[in-house]
Amino acid sequence: MYQALYRKYRPKSFDDVVGQEHITQTLKREIVTGKVAHAYLFCGSRGTGKTTCAKILAKAVNCPNLRDGNPCGECEICRGIDDGSIMDVLEIDAASNNGVDNVRQLREDAFFTPSVAKYRVYIIDETHMLSTGAFNALLKIMEEPPSHVLFILATTEAHKVPATILSRCQRFDFHRIKSEDIAGYLEKIAGKEDVELHHEGALLIGRLSDGGMRDAVSLLDQCVSQGKHITAELVSRTAGLAGSRPVLELAGRLAAGDAGAALEMLAQFHQQSVDMTRLCEELISHYRDLMIFKTAQNPENLVFCLPEEAQILRSQADGMKMPAVLYGLTVLQDAMSRMGRSVSRRTELEIAVIRLCSPAQDTSMDAVLTRLDALEAAMRAGTRPAPARQKTAAPEVAESPAPSPEDERAQPPSPASGTVFDGPEPDPFPDWQDILERLKKSNPPLAAALKQSEAYVRGDLILIDAKDELFFKLVRQNDFAKKSLRDALQEQTGRLFRLGPYKRPAKAAQQEQREDPLDRLAALAADAGISVENE
Repeated sequence: MYQALYRKYRPKSFDDVVGQEHITQTLKREIVTGKVAHAYLFCGSRGTGKTTCAKILAKAVNCPNLRDGNPCGECEICRGIDDGSIMDVLEIDAASNNGVDNVRQLREDAFFTPSVAKYRVYIIDETHMLSTGAFNALLKIMEEPPSHVLFILATTEAHKVPATILSRCQRFDFHRIKSEDIAGYLEKIAGKEDVELHHEGALLIGRLSDGGMRDAVSLLDQCVSQGKHITAELVSRTAGLAGSRPVLELAGRLAAGDAGAALEMLAQFHQQSVDMTRLCEELISHYRDLMIFKTAQNPENLVFCLPEEAQILRSQADGMKMPAVLYGLTVLQDAMSRMGRSVSRRTELEIAVIRLCSPAQDTSMDAVLTRLDALEAAMRAGTRPAPARQKTAAPEVAESPAPSPEDERAQPPSPASGTVFDGPEPDPFPDWQDILERLKKSNPPLAAALKQSEAYVRGDLILIDAKDELFFKLVRQNDFAKKSLRDALQEQTGRLFRLGPYKRPAKAAQQEQREDPLDRLAALAADAGISVENE
């Protein structure tokens, strides 16, 4: 039966453990000098060697043929511990044996002297999963253990272990293994397995494993199943990655604000069965690299990339401001957190892409800072920043035609003041005061912002000329404000209208000011059928 590589090449001695010299050297000295503690706590992320070192320590304290603190691996005790035939060394999974009854049984068995070995060793994996009662029962025997008992606790979450347990253990923190060290170990395994492993592929596996040797060897095993010639491209396909070059190209499209091209690249990745979560992780890693290149003096020491990729990263970092980089990290991490709850991970990533390409559509603080930074840079350069490109207008805002020379001579429109339309002026909306009365009940702040406002109608479009700038902010940023206004219009008229800002042309406003108010009142009375005589 085929044996997985991570089991086949599991370290047998302290010298075989990679990247944890600060722990293995200390344990070897304790064993050589005979100063072995009665309880140890091994902490660290997954795949860094906690359980492996626990088994090596269990063999070393019982091996009669020590070799500079390492077990010989050849005696009957070492072989029996490796194959599990010696019952004096017991490995317990606290995730499935976390009750107080399990620990009570352990306490009863611990008082029996070992049958073959010198020490009775209990390796408790995932210790943080023990219940409160189990911790209390374990504390009793750890306070005054028999001289022949050794406890080795392993956990990935040391903060969940009670302080009373921590104070009775020698604690060792396992570090994440460097990508270079992982790559070197993988190349040794590849040589023994007669596999050609490129150095770039080994480095990529090391980076993807996040400092865990077991994950790295498992990924190598998966790559070996596809062929004996392992390159970085093969590793990328096996892990479901888009690849470094395509990610750099996608990041360039995002920096340029080309949402269409970025979405097309996402569609290609989806067609190639690229995992969207992995792709989002790669983009987050890329923006993190940009942040490092913009802040660190020697970013090459903190970023894993090939020399030619480092040049592209540096050029992209030089072309982006720090607020834009931080905004990209925030958007992508938000998308990453939502992917686990979303029906479509692709849609979440597409939303993030659009937000990155169009910060003007985002009202978050990071987006505002990004736009302010771009505006300040344009002002320092003496140029006017280009507006965000939009292929379609938002459904609730009317899109005005290009201004004629006659309109340009009038007051220019702005997002706050509204839209100036060519052609005849739209008709006044007769029910506007009734609408405001309805809003006073459903949305008083919006009604206050519409005080002294006027409304006009053109087809299914209601154009609002408001004096208070707060109204335009509410309509742009508050969905409830838009819904309240639409509902009031529909309740009053029975029709569904679109909304749009409006600014009356300067000529019409001046002409209205020149009109005599009495004449206007007389005209309204005449329309109502009231006879008016001028004296």
